[in-house]
Amino acid sequence: MTATTADAPPPELRLPKRRGVELTLLVGGVLIAVFGYAAVGLTHDGAVPPDVAGYGAGLGALALLAHVAVRFRAPYADPLLLPIAVLLNGLGLVLIYRLDLETPRDQAAPTQLVWSTLGVALFTAVVVLLRDHRVLQRYAYLSVATALVLLIVPIFFPAVNGAKIWIRIGGLSFQPGEFAKILLAVFFAAYLAANRNALAYTGRRVWKLQLPAGRVLGPIVAIWLLSVGVLVLERDLGTSLLFFGLFVIMLYVATGRTGWIAVGLLLAAVGAFVVGTFEPHVHSRVEDWLDPFASIDAGRDRASSPSRCSRSRRAGCSGRGSAPGTPS
Repeated sequence: MTATTADAPPPELRLPKRRGVELTLLVGGVLIAVFGYAAVGLTHDGAVPPDVAGYGAGLGALALLAHVAVRFRAPYADPLLLPIAVLLNGLGLVLIYRLDLETPRDQAAPTQLVWSTLGVALFTAVVVLLRDHRVLQRYAYLSVATALVLLIVPIFFPAVNGAKIWIRIGGLSFQPGEFAKILLAVFFAAYLAANRNALAYTGRRVWKLQLPAGRVLGPIVAIWLLSVGVLVLERDLGTSLLFFGLFVIMLYVATGRTGWIAVGLLLAAVGAFVVGTFEPHVHSRVEDWLDPFASIDAGRDRASSPSRCSRSRRAGCSGRGSAPGTPS
């Protein structure tokens, strides 16, 4: 008796790995960064920097190492994330190199390259050693508790440029919030994985938006209040909006509901408006952004007014780029 077509097993679904796409984008990202590095030297000194080949080789080696780790340990990973990270890191090194040209005795680009190497090493270690990322779900609440501690600690250290986001011990300085971002992402992912169906399909419908039950909606309100609290205590609007935006975007990815984007933007706008209006440091930043010359006209910033006005006249509305510009 022969097997019928209905008895045949369904064809195996083969998902594309797209590692070739990732490698191509990595090459493009490295070339863009190397071109920017060479352009800065040509514009500033009239010659290509002598270490441009070493810069390109170093950045390319780091990108290749990370790519190999992803290719063999996470072959189905998104092919855009690593190239974007390499490109941003490369452009950051270019801008730091431009600033180094104004301070020959204080070179920050080599140090930044060392930190980049350390970051790629840690990335590779995580990709190789963490065989199943779902294990992190067990440590969701430990992650968020640690993240809160990291966010609170800088409050007890002196402010830097008006914001309390740095910890400085001796010659070492770092922002704990950078580590908190990763831990919060772990918590958000674990929470959304556990409550995805409740967020997407339960609750009440208000106009065209379906709101989940209060017990499920609670965390998003708590995260919003946390973001505003970080803003008030640390005087850092960018960090608080980034943390809240991280949760809203992951919520959208988990549920596929665009209404969450609208809710997130609304809550973020309300929080930014309230704090930007009533918190003195943030309010002064907003005022300077709306009218950069108001403080000069009022005589509150006389020391920097000649150089600032001169730079603005030379640069114009569109600026002059990283190489011919005048760092301040």
